[in-house]
Parts: sequence; C-alpha cells; structure tokens
Amino acid sequence: MNVVVTGGNRGIGLALVKQYVAQGHTVFATCRNSCDELNASGAKIINNVDLSKPETLAVALADIVATRIDVLINNAGVLGVENLHDWEPATIEYQFRVNALGSLLVTQTLLPSLNEGSKVAMISSRMGSMADNSSGGYYGYRMSKAALNAAGVSLANDLGPKGIAVGVFHPGFVQTEMVNGNGDIDADTAAARLVTRIEELNVENAGRFIHANGDTLPW
Repeated sequence: MNVVVTGGNRGIGLALVKQYVAQGHTVFATCRNSCDELNASGAKIINNVDLSKPETLAVALADIVATRIDVLINNAGVLGVENLHDWEPATIEYQFRVNALGSLLVTQTLLPSLNEGSKVAMISSRMGSMADNSSGGYYGYRMSKAALNAAGVSLANDLGPKGIAVGVFHPGFVQTEMVNGNGDIDADTAAARLVTRIEELNVENAGRFIHANGDTLPW
C-alpha cells in the first residue's frame, strides 16, 4: 500500500510515518525540512513542501503524482495563539493557508493518483467544532480547522461517487511540540488510533467528523 503523510517530520505525522512503515507499506513523507528521525524511518522523503505557498505545490509534489496513492493523510498544520484583544491578520491568514487551503490543494494536486478504493484523511481538530467551542479564543486555529472540516465534507461528496472515501479526524489532545508537550496522549497512541479509524473509513461512512477514539464529534 502507498501512503502519503504531509507534515511527516514531527509529532503525529512522524508517528504515522513510522507506524505505516512498520506495517510494510511504502510511505511518502512530505515536509518543509526533514529531521534525523524521519531520515532513519525508511520513508521516501519529499522535502521543500510548503503548504503556505500554493504556487509551489505542483512542482514540490511532482514525484508523487505518478504513483498510485492508497491513503493520503493531510496532517500538516500550524497553531497560533490569539485572543480577542491580541491577534494579527497575517497569522490568521497563515493558518488558513496551511491548515485549510493547503490540505485542499494537496488533495487536488494528487487527485490523479487517487483511484477507486483510495482514502483521504483530513487531520482536523475538535477546536474547529462550533458546538464544542465553550472557551473562545484561538481565532485563527478554530476558523482554519472549521474551514478544513467544510473542505473535507465537500471532498467526501465530490469524490465518493468515484469510490474515494474522505474522512475528517480529530487526533485527540496530543503531546506534541505544537502544544509544548501538553496533552492527554502521546503521538504514538494518537497515530495508532488514527490508523485504525482510517482502516475503517469507506465511502459509506465518509464525510463524518470522528475522534481518534472512535466517537462521532459535533460540527
């Protein structure tokens, strides 16, 4: 099986790369810059993939387009910390470009490699949920993940008739560099749960917002 993981150089992405490689799959890990751990993982590394620069993606991903993709995991993301009185338009725009638009453009760019039976996983966050937002703040991250959720549902509707399943997944509160090591579970546990959820994904259950533990989340 051929698996593509964006943001494969750290955190959940790196854990996903290592778990799929351990299962014997061919893994393409995209990132802006690799790291020693990714270099040693056995994955095929695609460097210089910057989701904030959409005009570069076609060239950056050219080496993957010729390969059939069984699983595409749009994992790359960024987190900004804003509140109502302290935020910058540029940081919110950057989060949109990476978290929402970037994932959509990667999927569109790699569409020729997706066939009947392929799966696309959008790694989102329950912070993009309207119903679950009880604390406010984090404007750019919440807004960009809500946009990613909308893109995931549209992709599920558009690609479902072609036999391509698209799911939207929340990994949990994971102990990664993005959240300064805070969290409830480690990256390996989150990745293992996500692998299971992706295995369960099909065109009949596509387009849903699912926690890595299997729970259905509200939009």
